[in-house]
Amino acid sequence: MNAAAPVGSFCLDRVTWDRLVEHARSDHPYEVCGLLGLRPDGGFEHYLVPNAERSMTYYVMEPRALLRAMREIEDHGYGLAIYHSHTHTDAYPSQTDIQLAAYPDATYLIVTLQDWDRPDIRAFTIVDGEVREKLVVVRDRPVHAPDPVA
Repeated sequence: MNAAAPVGSFCLDRVTWDRLVEHARSDHPYEVCGLLGLRPDGGFEHYLVPNAERSMTYYVMEPRALLRAMREIEDHGYGLAIYHSHTHTDAYPSQTDIQLAAYPDATYLIVTLQDWDRPDIRAFTIVDGEVREKLVVVRDRPVHAPDPVA
């Protein structure tokens, strides 16, 4: 299944991009996973959730850590991004990723380490099995940071 034309964009600041890549590398060659709480000010809360299966080809979020993170995200009214890594393949949802996508309002991020020296992050919506890509925009400073005074 190929992604259709991009639908909107997903902004990451450089610090968050780097943290996602660092997390992906931290347990290589195994996939990692976690959540981002999308704050109203455009910033992020980062929730590292252990991959209960510690697999090189799929992830299963550890249930207790996932529940804690989801409760905090809901309690604060944050938006939701769900991420995981692909250690040896492209940053595109696998059939398993598509079948298990249970949050139609979430953005799904995939960090690829297929080329260790050039990691990449792609963003998608997955609704009823339909994958739509979002353009990932990376900013050098936090999205919510004020513009520097000249």
